Amino acid sequence: MSGILHRSLRLLLCLALPLTLAGCQETPTGRSQLALVPDATMTELGRSAFTQMQQQGQVLHSGPAAERVQCISRQITQAVQEVYGPVPQPAQWAVAVFDDPEPNAFALPGGYIGVHSGLLQVADNDAQIAAVIGHEVGHVLARHGNERMTQKLGIRIGLVLFGLLSDVESEQFLRMLGLGAQVGIALPFSRHHEREADLMGLHLMTAAGYAPEESAAFWRNMAALGGEQPPALLSTHPNHEDRIAQLSAQIAAVGSRYGRRSAPPCTAAP
Repeated sequence: MSGILHRSLRLLLCLALPLTLAGCQETPTGRSQLALVPDATMTELGRSAFTQMQQQGQVLHSGPAAERVQCISRQITQAVQEVYGPVPQPAQWAVAVFDDPEPNAFALPGGYIGVHSGLLQVADNDAQIAAVIGHEVGHVLARHGNERMTQKLGIRIGLVLFGLLSDVESEQFLRMLGLGAQVGIALPFSRHHEREADLMGLHLMTAAGYAPEESAAFWRNMAALGGEQPPALLSTHPNHEDRIAQLSAQIAAVGSRYGRRSAPPCTAAP
């Protein structure tokens, strides 16, 4: 056995043990998960990226839009304990509103959440904003960032080992193999993360006192904006119709679990 092949096999065995042990982890919904990056590292990466985004973008520190988002965010994060019990959560959530017309929101490890002002123009009411914020909180609680980072590292390691253990020397073939891993593993996993975050957000918003049916209504609003979506196979997000169908199928059960509650009104958007 060549020295390179021997070292490659040893590396593969060393990697297999932590991956097997990590397979025992679960997300708050009970799904098995591989998340190998230390949480402290992910939190620091999230904090650094969030700080940089705040420096590069225009953040609304005050005013009706910022107050409204902060108010709704508090209702959502206060519901985490009731819905998901002992699941670890950030010591403090950081939510910022960016003055950006694109209807979007994002979450970073460590509890850093950004909401674009354009999203407030698409949402008809507080409940629809709560659906989005609940979705982003779900990403953080389920450690999706860690899982994606682990996945990307695994794909890269796998491609390196494949190149070392095989006789294939064609760079073009290896690039094609990398594309196959991206389409066959990374993108579907991202869509699964989105679906999981949608359902977690549905539970959180309902427990916080927001009407669960507004989650599907928000995505109908997004679909009404138009614009061409990429084919589902090549998209990191489910298409609007799939999202609406999944949420609609769960609304009755989730509503029955928490009953009809009433969240306190938040400052109206300008």
